[in-house]
Amino acid sequence: MVITGGCGILGRGISEYLVGEGAKVVILDRNEEVGKALEGELIDKGGEALFLVTDVLNKEVLEQNKKDILAKYGRIDVLLNAAGGNMPGATIGPDSTILDLQVDDFKKVVDLNLFGTIYPTMVFVDVMAAQKQGCIVNFSSESSLRPLTRVVGYGAAKAAISNFTKYMAGELAIKFGEGLRVNAIVPGFFLTDQNRSLLTNPDGSHTPRAKQIIAHTPFRRFGEPEELYGTIHYLISDASTFVTGTLAVVDGGFDVFSI
Repeated sequence: MVITGGCGILGRGISEYLVGEGAKVVILDRNEEVGKALEGELIDKGGEALFLVTDVLNKEVLEQNKKDILAKYGRIDVLLNAAGGNMPGATIGPDSTILDLQVDDFKKVVDLNLFGTIYPTMVFVDVMAAQKQGCIVNFSSESSLRPLTRVVGYGAAKAAISNFTKYMAGELAIKFGEGLRVNAIVPGFFLTDQNRSLLTNPDGSHTPRAKQIIAHTPFRRFGEPEELYGTIHYLISDASTFVTGTLAVVDGGFDVFSI
């Protein structure tokens, strides 16, 4: 199993969970120091893990990652496209307008999230096609389902990932057979390094935006990372062999709630 962005809070937790379930996990990330430490921790716990430095926007680097993975394990059964992120310039705050949007940052956010999903898919899917079997799980976002204030660039990129997921589900099944499946997980609001300063104050209390989110979440709280693991496990397991093109929402009811 390969996971991009595997050193983030969510990626790390997913890797730990799947190693605990017996998976052989390859962590791809650009942070070598953190990645090697994570690899060591997983191995110390009795798991099978490998860390490789990558750049999800560089096909040559990804191709070398693929060679290294195949040299060690001989196959690739699962790809989790968890790499992503946001930039301040691709947001529109309450005191700014679309006229203040920094288009270069918008493009960078789209590149990282959308093309950071497309390139790994292109590189690793040929192995799955040759095997006639493989699962891809992309990481979308609540902002792909309905527009959220501020995160205009991130929302646009994640909406494109949702569309790409559905397209690829049909493309791969028709061209390579029913053994290849593509789904996406759609997390609601989870505290990560990326959004912590936006949602919490220095003393740990909730910001006004966090209070708005929780007020519109029927569960009245943020999600915990481990609440994603079961859905991912399901999507990559034989329990979901007739499931493809699905957007699996894990959000405590945020998307369905209104007043």
